[in-house]
Amino acid sequence: MNRFTTTALVGSAMLLAACSPGQETTAPQQRWTFQKDMIFPADSSLQRAEDGVALTDGRLMVADQVDGLRLIDADGSSRPFGHFADAGYLHNPPEVAGGPNGVTLEPQGTHILVADVFRGGIYRVDVTTETTEKIYQHPYGVNMARRDSRGGIWFSQSTANHPDNGEVELFRAVEVPTPDGAVFYLPPADSGDGRHAIPVIEGLYFANGLVLDETAGYLYVSETMNSRLLRFRVDLPTGQVSDRTVALEVDHPDNLEFDDQGRLWIASPIRSEIVVFDPATGTAEPVFRIATPASEELVAAIETRTREGSGWLDLMVPALYEPGPGLITGMILTPGGGPVYLTGLSKSLIKLER
Repeated sequence: MNRFTTTALVGSAMLLAACSPGQETTAPQQRWTFQKDMIFPADSSLQRAEDGVALTDGRLMVADQVDGLRLIDADGSSRPFGHFADAGYLHNPPEVAGGPNGVTLEPQGTHILVADVFRGGIYRVDVTTETTEKIYQHPYGVNMARRDSRGGIWFSQSTANHPDNGEVELFRAVEVPTPDGAVFYLPPADSGDGRHAIPVIEGLYFANGLVLDETAGYLYVSETMNSRLLRFRVDLPTGQVSDRTVALEVDHPDNLEFDDQGRLWIASPIRSEIVVFDPATGTAEPVFRIATPASEELVAAIETRTREGSGWLDLMVPALYEPGPGLITGMILTPGGGPVYLTGLSKSLIKLER
């Protein structure tokens, strides 16, 4: 039996409506098996590379807890990018823990948005000049932020974790699921109504990755601690959502990304897995997973404790993700059929050649 369950996509007309024009057919999906030479860069020089994006020239931008953002060249060499400290970003452990998390490229490709999941800042970085500006400060941590084609920004609040204790309170909501996750809409800067974020979805158990399908008119959101992918009809001019449905039941989903064929890639950290979901057919399949006898035992124990409502963070140990470098939280799909890079809570990425 397929362990991925679709409950929202009913009928062939609805299935086709979820597919963008020109995407009636898709190529067979490639699968990968982990090898140690996939670890990139080899020197493990990154710091909590939770998410990232690819530039048109193939270089990567990834979250970096120390510097905010890091630029990686094809040979694996990297450097800090964006002068985040000048924009007010702070990481000074143990007193202050910064948490650059979701990293997204704006539709025009000229700027990057970086969300701080511990302290609530949303930063906008100019790709050409490296100028960084904090464009919004949320009362709680922000997991991921995405700009739509009209200039509005959609962002997820995983839980009500305060900036002064953001890391501890965030993981508290992972250990004991709490329905204080939400998605907010921040109107365009020229909207004339002031820059105030509006809650559009509330009561979520750890809101996480989100992505817009503007062609079909949908917003997808990972509800991590309910192990489901939610889908909403979205109205960009008004910044409103409706028609909440469960698009897919999938284990603890994290970051999301559409590929150029309209398929949605989903990271599952607990299982060290990447799942590809096709909204046009309602089918989902795993394309990458790291599994060992030890990790399988831990995954089973985590699932049991989650069902029972008991804590499980003591099971988040290296054996859960080894021989990989860390928990897999997202993916970078490079243009033109280039490599896929898996991001995570570690000092390296995993490079999958296509």
